[in-house]
Amino acid sequence: MLQLFVLLPLGILAGLLSGLLGIGGGLIFSPLLLAIGLPPHQALATSTLAIVLTTAGGAWAHWRQGRLPLQPSLAIGLTALISAPLFGGLGRLLSGWELLALQGSMYAVVAFSIRPRQQGEAAEELVPPIPLTALVLLGALAGLFGGLLGLGGGLVMVPLMVGLLQLPIHLAIRLSTVAVFLASIGAGTLFLVEGRGLLLPAVLLGSLASVSARWAASRLQAISPRKLAWLLRLLALALAVDSSRRALTLLLQS
Repeated sequence: MLQLFVLLPLGILAGLLSGLLGIGGGLIFSPLLLAIGLPPHQALATSTLAIVLTTAGGAWAHWRQGRLPLQPSLAIGLTALISAPLFGGLGRLLSGWELLALQGSMYAVVAFSIRPRQQGEAAEELVPPIPLTALVLLGALAGLFGGLLGLGGGLVMVPLMVGLLQLPIHLAIRLSTVAVFLASIGAGTLFLVEGRGLLLPAVLLGSLASVSARWAASRLQAISPRKLAWLLRLLALALAVDSSRRALTLLLQS
C-alpha cells in the first residue's frame, strides 16, 4: 500500500489521458500495478475496477456538455456492457506473459495505424451518418479488451471510428469513453465475483483519476485533431515497448 500511495500521481496522469483520448486509463494502471508486484491476472482485473471510476468522470463531463448523441452512445455502450463479462473468462485461459504479449501486439498495431487527419478544424463539426451496426461491433470489441486484457479498448476504438467510420476524432473519443465505462462495469463485476481484483487499490487510483478525467474531458474540444492523433500514436508506441518487455521477462522466468 505504501508503494501505491507513492505512485498515486500516475493516477492523475491516467485520468488526464482518459479524459483527452477516450481510453480507460488501464494503459497506465496495468503497468503501475505490475510495478508494485501484483501478478498479471490480478493487476489486469484491478485495473478494470479502477477504470470504472476513471471513465465515469469523463463520461459525465461529456454528457453535461450535451455532446453525446443518445442512440450511438447506447449502441456502443450497452454492447460493451453485455459483452465484457462474456469475454471475461477468457483471461484465465492464458498465462501472464501471453496476456502481456497480446497487449504489446495490440499497442504496436495501433501505433503504426493511427494517422493524423488532414482535414481542417472546421471539418470536425461535420458529422457523417453514424452506422449503429458498426458501433455495436465496436462495443463488442471494447468488451473483449475489457474482459480479456483489463483495458477499456479506447486506444483501438478511437482509430477505428476515425479511420473506418470517418467520425470526427472528438466525437470518437466521447463515444469511446462511454463504451469503456460500461465495458469496465461489466468486466469489473465479474472480476469482483471471482475475487480476481483488489478493490481498495482500484478505488484509490480510480477516484483520483476520475477527478482529472472530468477536468480533461471538459477541455477536450480545445485540443486540435492533429495533436490528439499524435498523442494517441506516441502513447501506443511507448506502451507497446513496455508490455513487450514485461512479457519477455515473464517468459524467460517461466
